[in-house]
Amino acid sequence: MTQLQPPPQETPETALHHGRLGVVGIVFFVVAAAAPLVGMTGAVPVAIVAGNGAAAPGAYVVVGLILLLFSVGYAAMASKVTNTGAFFAYVGRGLGIIPGVGSAFTSLVAYLAVQLAVFGFFGGLVSGEMNAKFGIDLPWYVWTLIAWALVTGLSALSVDVGAKLLGVLMSLELLSLLVTAFAVFFSSDKPEGIDLGASFAPQNIFAGGLASTAGIALAFAFASYIGFEATAIYGEESKDPHRTVPRATYTAVIIITVIFGFTAFAIVTGLGASTVVEKTAEISEGLTNPAAVLFAVAEQYVGTWIVDVMSWLVISSLFAGLLAFQNSAARYFYAMGRADVLPRALDRVNGRGAPWTATIVTSVVSLVVIVIFWVANLDPILNLFYWFSGLAVLAIVFVEILVSLAVIAFFSRHRGEASVWASFIAPLLSILGLTVGLWLLASRFGLLAGTVADGVDPTAQPWGLNTTGWILVLTPFVMFAVGLIVGKLRLKEENEDAIADLVT
Repeated sequence: MTQLQPPPQETPETALHHGRLGVVGIVFFVVAAAAPLVGMTGAVPVAIVAGNGAAAPGAYVVVGLILLLFSVGYAAMASKVTNTGAFFAYVGRGLGIIPGVGSAFTSLVAYLAVQLAVFGFFGGLVSGEMNAKFGIDLPWYVWTLIAWALVTGLSALSVDVGAKLLGVLMSLELLSLLVTAFAVFFSSDKPEGIDLGASFAPQNIFAGGLASTAGIALAFAFASYIGFEATAIYGEESKDPHRTVPRATYTAVIIITVIFGFTAFAIVTGLGASTVVEKTAEISEGLTNPAAVLFAVAEQYVGTWIVDVMSWLVISSLFAGLLAFQNSAARYFYAMGRADVLPRALDRVNGRGAPWTATIVTSVVSLVVIVIFWVANLDPILNLFYWFSGLAVLAIVFVEILVSLAVIAFFSRHRGEASVWASFIAPLLSILGLTVGLWLLASRFGLLAGTVADGVDPTAQPWGLNTTGWILVLTPFVMFAVGLIVGKLRLKEENEDAIADLVT
């Protein structure tokens, strides 16, 4: 094994500001990234109609439990390694430098992709809303570029400024969902009462099998959770990271699972478990307007005013997600620059302790892709959002499997430093669950990303991708291979800084 060297001495120009974030601040970032309101308006209706119907809430709970198992090993690793590279550092510490660099490239692609996806959704949604409500007819890319400028500016401020803004936006978002859900459950006008079995009985959740409707629902559930794993990215900027990161991870996963499961169950209850598929398809006009489903339930059980509030909160939710993913991608660039895997200039920070060079690079990459989609006249939602969100979740789940393998490998060499549950059983179970999730995401990628080959029914036939779909599906694995090559070359150069930073 390569002899590890001490990490390079930090300076005021390269060190992130420590102690800025507590558990609550980190939770704000990662729950904002998960964007529950966007998931409720976008993914849940599809999971109901194309997936397992009234049992869609149960699919979200199943995925939440799998990710909670992943969090056990993830949190155990966080108590040993604090590095803003997170996945990068954990895989490197457990499986070795070369796989660590491979995971870094895949993770970076994932966070850049998901931010681009949200930029597309934001621009398309705001353009439509502004035109409908105020007669302001501006193209999507104008609104996207406004958001791009604001996100770049806020990301250059200290991380706690972003956390405070996200806290306000996220609190309002979650409050609107909870108000709607409780209004449904306490209403005497529910069409069929509360049917827990329809939504949470295992035989209903897995009805149709993983190769069919149950698999579709689980695939969309996996896609909705992206962002929770970013807790460890903020370890270097947190207070007492060995305690803060594990607590924030568990808190975030539990909050997201409860919100998704509880609100999805409220939608099913509000429409009636036995008729929810037909009503969801009708309200959403054949899934062409999935947001209308949550809004219809909210209007019926709460009032018209909350629909107006939610329509604005969807926009603020998307903006909060942009800010969260910008921070994640920038910190990966920073960690990879500090490790000399990418140009070393990426490890510069400003006077507020924010990684400003990495932030600028992240913004420039986003700007270039936005302009390409604008010039090519591609749709911001059908193309930019669906393509890149599908790519991102596939990449994240792949790296989560690598992290779970790394946890087992690391603690096999450090016996007694974590319980058997945290060091072996939970990571092993998570590997099994995540591997199934990876297969579901890849096989149903055409449905997730809208990249289906001509003549293929994505609800009935897995795979069946067009050329764009295959390129997107293979990208995470190609980038992992590129990272392996880069990592091998760096080791040949005996780059001690990269080795040291990767594992410290």
